[in-house]
Amino acid sequence: MKARLVLGLVLATALGGAPAALLPAAAQEVQKDWTRIVALTPEGGYRVGNPDAPVKLVEYGSLTCDHCANFAAQGVPRLLDAYVKGGRISFEFRNFVRDPYDLTAAMLSRCAGPGDYFALTDHYFASQSEWIGRFEKMTEAARKELESLADADRLKRLAAIGGLADDAAKAGVANPSQCLADGAAIGQLAEIRRVAVEEHGLQGTPTFLLNGRRLDGVHNWPALEPLLAPPGS
Repeated sequence: MKARLVLGLVLATALGGAPAALLPAAAQEVQKDWTRIVALTPEGGYRVGNPDAPVKLVEYGSLTCDHCANFAAQGVPRLLDAYVKGGRISFEFRNFVRDPYDLTAAMLSRCAGPGDYFALTDHYFASQSEWIGRFEKMTEAARKELESLADADRLKRLAAIGGLADDAAKAGVANPSQCLADGAAIGQLAEIRRVAVEEHGLQGTPTFLLNGRRLDGVHNWPALEPLLAPPGS
């Protein structure tokens, strides 16, 4: 989620490198890097970009979805640099939980808060095959043990098996175990899923909304980009 702050050549020439505080409001807006602005939305997602952007893109995604991981690797960097940074488009990611592994990772990434949510989410996507592979290697005895645990203890155990808790701690989550025991947070994720299914007719991930309209048949960056406004428009 780290992005370089790039000043337009024309602006730099015209204003002679004046400090931002001394620039007219319009010029300061040109300077602003909106990829540095992240907030939790009322709908429960995390939005990066200008909250007043005229174009609002929402992705419903799952951390155990390989197509979502591909979009995170191939589409998100381009989306941020060419479309979000300048302030015309905002991008919101809403966790659509599909399974206990996804729930564990989603809980931990959300506990990172706005400052590190996208960084930890991106890390889980980038390392998806590794931590899912650890779950796939679980013995039958380990699976039965998980089934016998209470919900909070099951999530903690999954986080340990997959290495997800260690990754969260490295990302600054102070107490991963406490995070996974947050019933209200689990309820919020369940509500995000309910709204996605009942109000948006979600059937799979990733699913995109563009200014509130579901984009049917659009599941990757090559299909999505032509529907976005041209960079700089």
